[in-house]
Amino acid sequence: MKNFSKFQFFLLTLFLLSSFHLLSQDKYGGLALYTVREDMETDAKSTLQKVADIGYQYVEAAGYKDRQFYGMEPIEFKNYLNELGLIPLSSHQSTVTLENADEMIADVKAAGFTYFVVPIPPMGLFQYDREAKAMNFKGGAANLAQILDILGEKCHKAGLKLLYHNHDFEYKKDADGIVPIDYLLEHCNPEYVNFQMDLYWVSKVGADPVAYFEKYPGRFKLWHVKDMDEEGRFAPVGTGTIDFARILAQQNLSGMEYYYVEQDTTYNLKPIDAIKISHDGLKKIGFDMVLKL
Repeated sequence: MKNFSKFQFFLLTLFLLSSFHLLSQDKYGGLALYTVREDMETDAKSTLQKVADIGYQYVEAAGYKDRQFYGMEPIEFKNYLNELGLIPLSSHQSTVTLENADEMIADVKAAGFTYFVVPIPPMGLFQYDREAKAMNFKGGAANLAQILDILGEKCHKAGLKLLYHNHDFEYKKDADGIVPIDYLLEHCNPEYVNFQMDLYWVSKVGADPVAYFEKYPGRFKLWHVKDMDEEGRFAPVGTGTIDFARILAQQNLSGMEYYYVEQDTTYNLKPIDAIKISHDGLKKIGFDMVLKL
């Protein structure tokens, strides 16, 4: 009878472990919180709970102000994410300058992030033409590369990894015939500066992500995964025209370590509904099999 009880315990343990494995299989991928920015402004904690319930595993912040993340002190934000089983992996720091970089890096580090992402040319270099709905930047690629190297070295010393995130304009020739993203990839120190590739914007401008992986292997540590509909608009992952399976097949070549769903505008869908569709889409494409944290 004693041996039978041990056997029963063994079977119960196997059942619990297998159940945990099955449950954890639904936890995969990251969400760029910019997608749900309005919900985060209204009620950050309940929105994060919904993100966790959908099955996302890690998040990227885009709500840093007054040395807080979404109204929470860095440690408070980190602890709340931990309670939900969400991992703070990267943070977009659009307001970084050479003057405020040290305190901002300290806050990003305290919140538990690994990657410090520069989402646009910083320090007033970014330009947006509202009438033409076009993005660009001033100062030139060489100037931007120098700034990124300085910020990257600061991040490196603090134990963070700096990445630059692209839109479309970095993949277009500037007035001097330079493709800014190529210049950055060729001139920024890879020890300090690498890249987050936004697959939508690269595809939108007519460039090929895989060709960039082949030319600059190992430099694209994070991806933004968002689809494009027939009209060229943002769409939930798996509902549009981008061949993510082809791109995902080159994950190792690219250097991709983690990826995020992002959809800048969800149009007639509520953002929470859009990120649920995208999470399901990730699984259909095979993103759920990418190494998990």
